[in-house]
Amino acid sequence: MKRNKIFGFVAGALLCAPTAAFAQQALRSGYFLEGYEYRHVLNPAFGPDREGFVSFPFLGNINVGLSGNLGVSDFLYKTPDGNLTTFLNESVTASDFLGNLNQNNRLSMDLNYGLFSMGFSKFGGYNTIGINLRTNVSATLPYELFEFMKMGGKGDNTVYHIENIGLSSKAYVELALGHSRSINDKWRVGGKLKFLLGAYNASAMIDNMDVELTDELWSIQGSGHLDLAMKGLKVPTYAESKDPNDYKDSEAQNINYSEMELESPGLGGFGMAIDLGATYQIREDLQLSASLLDLGFISWNTNTRGVMSTKPWTFDGFENVPYDSNNVPDGQTSLEDQIDELTEGLEDYFSFQREGEATSKTTALGATLNLGALYTLPYYEGLKFGFLSSTRIQGKYSWSEGRFSANVAPTKWFDASVNYGISSFGSSLGWLINFHPSKFNFFIGSDHQFFKITPQFLPVDNANMSISMGVNFNI
Repeated sequence: MKRNKIFGFVAGALLCAPTAAFAQQALRSGYFLEGYEYRHVLNPAFGPDREGFVSFPFLGNINVGLSGNLGVSDFLYKTPDGNLTTFLNESVTASDFLGNLNQNNRLSMDLNYGLFSMGFSKFGGYNTIGINLRTNVSATLPYELFEFMKMGGKGDNTVYHIENIGLSSKAYVELALGHSRSINDKWRVGGKLKFLLGAYNASAMIDNMDVELTDELWSIQGSGHLDLAMKGLKVPTYAESKDPNDYKDSEAQNINYSEMELESPGLGGFGMAIDLGATYQIREDLQLSASLLDLGFISWNTNTRGVMSTKPWTFDGFENVPYDSNNVPDGQTSLEDQIDELTEGLEDYFSFQREGEATSKTTALGATLNLGALYTLPYYEGLKFGFLSSTRIQGKYSWSEGRFSANVAPTKWFDASVNYGISSFGSSLGWLINFHPSKFNFFIGSDHQFFKITPQFLPVDNANMSISMGVNFNI
């Protein structure tokens, strides 16, 4: 019961925070596929193999993905009678559960939704215009958190030092203007200027937490912060939204999530970013490429900061517990009431206290570095092999991936790719099928092909699944 109560409020303090953030770029399986209209999203130096395109409104480029090195099978286990139980059940050994986890466990849910896109040849090069909705939810959960949840005070270790339990979220609309051109027969360069209209930004982080569970004393001490930025979002404290008799003095500045309101929605922030890219043709059959994407910021107009108390919380046991909870002598407290006091104390400790009034705040975007190499078979130019290295640079939510691909273009109107990636989220199989006859383009693919899912469409093993598709018209 100890660790379940404590964990309930650790998880609740984070998971109740509003969420959504950076979005994946585009289908990385299409990086080397010359017929793929949206290669320029991954590297602005890439030019087209046609004059240009116009997207079907709202259906030109849709990317939805879930990435993680955790899966449903890490938390749910079959019992001998065929039912399911959680990892907290005593029938699941600590070695079975903890042996499947990583030191840093990650989850990321992404949406990159193209509202409108077009590309055309003009001004001595190739030009692109894109309007996109981008959102993401990212989480990082350390191994020590799950060790604490599973073992509590039962194992040899009753002291836990837990760091970097976090959620990050951001949503915005971008207007991207791109241009690329050939410098000579070897070099091609490109860039994009992006104007960013922020919808909201939210992040919650427990930076560190020391937990001690012994027979004599339970104690917790930690530090953390919460940021909420959204135009018109009212974030009241208990003192501002509750009757004084309904909270303790120490809870006066606690954020009252149940009374949060969106009074006057609008533009939450404004920012700018750039993409830079280049390709270099070493020889006829070998090309190198590089790009740096989303190098920029968003300045949020109103950001509310919440902080956790840094004072330790302690509990040294129940006192004077009466035998009959329905007949409590004077001077004693029933076990149920003492448990309520314990849980209320924990809830108070893990609540975020508002730190003053809302102020402006500037946040950096998560930049992505892509490095690619493409080899064309000399005896069949329609078959090419590539390697793409992608690195997301976003602090505690950073990740990296290496992806090998085979790309084939048997005709002028059809090409396809199959690839295999190894990343911070595990390994994955990717593919892309792309039809582009003279006036029409349709593509569908995935960077993380899923094979085994639950009835709720969640991956059973590592949480890696994605789907990308789009309809466009060639011009």
